[in-house]
This record gives sequence, structure tokens and C-alpha cells, in this order.
Amino acid sequence: MPTDPAATAPARPHPARLGLGTAAVGRPGYITLGRDADLPAERSVEALRERTHALLDAAYAAGVRYFDTARSYGRAEEFLAQWLDAHPEEAPEVTVASKWGYTYTAGWRSDGVAAHEVKEHSTAVYDRQIRESRALLGERLDVYLVHSVVPASPALTDPALHERLAALAAEGVRVGLSTSGPAQGDTIREALAVTVEGRPLFTAVQATWNVLETSAAPALAEAHKAGWLVVVKEGMANGRLAGRNATGADTAALRAVAARTATTPDALALAAAAAQPWADVVLSGAATLDQLASNLTAARARLTAQDLAALAAMAEPAEAYWRTRASLPWA
Repeated sequence: MPTDPAATAPARPHPARLGLGTAAVGRPGYITLGRDADLPAERSVEALRERTHALLDAAYAAGVRYFDTARSYGRAEEFLAQWLDAHPEEAPEVTVASKWGYTYTAGWRSDGVAAHEVKEHSTAVYDRQIRESRALLGERLDVYLVHSVVPASPALTDPALHERLAALAAEGVRVGLSTSGPAQGDTIREALAVTVEGRPLFTAVQATWNVLETSAAPALAEAHKAGWLVVVKEGMANGRLAGRNATGADTAALRAVAARTATTPDALALAAAAAQPWADVVLSGAATLDQLASNLTAARARLTAQDLAALAAMAEPAEAYWRTRASLPWA
């Protein structure tokens, strides 16, 4: 029987770029699996500042030009601002994205904390957090996202908030939202319909997509078609798809394709995200230089249609995926 060319030809080159997210290194506690081994035992502000700056140095040297942070990532926005200040020649080449809507409440602790961050999408929180972001990032803020929007969020319905966001967009900042939860697709479609004075308000989305959670893909394709910037977060499922953790039956296909393509599981997971035709940027959430170096090899991966089909079979029901994510411990 002749071989099906579509099953063996390398996946069409895609425009997606790799970016660096700072959620895992801007604060002592987060939900990425294995952080106990990744970060120094003494997670002081200075230690995580040094780690963040080392990652930014390495990422920039490797060609990464999209850096993502948020008000709720502890002091990550501050760390990124300091790196930009120290690199005046490189800074203009970098796209800086941040997010508002969560307030960091852990007080630089990683355990014994009732809530590490508190979400509120109100005009009062926006007014405070845009001032805080501007104080650190100034005019270098390129993309500003409402953090973790779900269908019930005021970010989709509050006219006063929409006016503020439209004013920010008029200043040249790309305004958008990040999404979470099993209804990401619904959230994105609702956001696509939001207008101010007849013009679309949102032009960017940062959504969770990985080979275990693919439910947002159709809506992300619609956003891409509408001209939005589409950024993929959690491409490694908060560490579930890292080699050290991808040991169960749920990740057998990932291991098999990684072995067949001589690719590490983490790079394969990110390459699968980057292969989506609607993806503009795929974030690495690396916490160590070795992780970053491995993640960035995703840019060299050449996945066939057969490889992508094998990985597509790993997808879980969205509700099940998000229940598992909610159970991950902060460490």
C-alpha cells in the first residue's frame, strides 16, 4: 500500500515564535510541578531576581523577543523592568506583555498561604494596577491583558472598564485578555464581540493550549482570523508534560513521539503548540537555564502530520483537565 504523503511530510513551517513567561520565577510559590528541585532553597527576592535576569539574558541571546509577566507574579514585573533598564539597546527589540486583574497576596511566602492571589476585574483594580505597571514599565508596555477572564467576568460586560481599556489602546498598547477554565472558547467568542464606539476592543488573547487541553483551538482560530495576537500559555500543562513528570499512561504518546523524533518531551509539547496555524507566540515557563535551553529546541522540531495526530489523541475532556490543574499544589 502506498504511504500517505500527508502522514509523513514535515508539518508546514509556522510563524509561531517562542516567548518567555515569568510566572514561575517572580514569586516563591507557584503550581508548576517540581519547583522544589528547580529553585534555590532560599527563595529570597534577590535570588529570584538573579534567576529571572539569567533567564532573560539566555532567552534574549537565543532570539526570544516576547517576554510575559503580570501584576500578580510577585515581583516579576519589577524584575523584568530592571532587566530592561539594564539593557537599553536590547529593550526596543522586545515585546513586553503584562496582565492585570489579580492582586498578589502571598507576602513572599510559598506555603501556609490561604490565597496567593485574588482576582477582581473592577475599574478600581484596573486603575491601581495600570498605574503600578506603568510606574515600572513606562512606555515599554506593549500588551496589557485582563488576567484569567471567564464568561462571567465584568471584563466582558462593564462599559466603564471598556472605556478605560479603549483609552489605553488609543495610547498604542494592545489590549486583550488571558483565559482559563473549561469555557475558554466561550470567553474568547464573547470577547470577540465586545466593541467600543463600533470598534473591537480586544486584539490579543493568551490562552491555555497543550496536547492535553485543546478545547480552545476553534475559538483561537477565530481570534487569529480576526487579526488578534494569539499567545499560548501552559504549553507544558504546568509541568505535566516535562520529561521528569511525563511518566504515566496519559503521556505515553508524548514519550513515543519524542523517542521517534529524538526530541525531549518538553520541547515536543511546545513544538506541538507552535505547529497550530493560529499560534503567534508560545510561552516557555522555564525556571532553570537547562529547562530553557531544552524548551527552545522546540523551534527546531519538525513534526509530521502523523506525529501531530498521535499527540492529538492525548487530549482530555476540558473539565477533567481543569479539575486536575486546580488540584496542583503551590510549592
